[in-house]
Amino acid sequence: QVQLVESGGGLVQPGDTLRLSCAASGSIFSIYTMGWYRQAPGKQRELVARIFNGGTTYYSDSVKGRFTISRDNAKNTVYLRMDSLKPDDTAVYYCNANYALSNYWGQGTQVTVSS
Repeated sequence: QVQLVESGGGLVQPGDTLRLSCAASGSIFSIYTMGWYRQAPGKQRELVARIFNGGTTYYSDSVKGRFTISRDNAKNTVYLRMDSLKPDDTAVYYCNANYALSNYWGQGTQVTVSS
């Protein structure tokens, strides 16, 4: 079992920066592929960024060049740095841990980008 707790969301203005954190506990963090997803009102949950256990990263086209995912295996934490935020980035952001058939979700953190 893995427990995931996100933090760092909030209300920001367009162009601002936020850093989300996801602290994991309960298992061997380093083996998991970690991801950030988001879900806006009335829309399906979508993958934003992913970091594999070897450090390779993937980004959706909508955030590529603006968001950076990273992980600190010593702290069992994955981060999402979000630069140049846009109103379209407004959503609940969820942390995900995946390994083989195991898949875990955090409770989500709200990010609102508005002037």
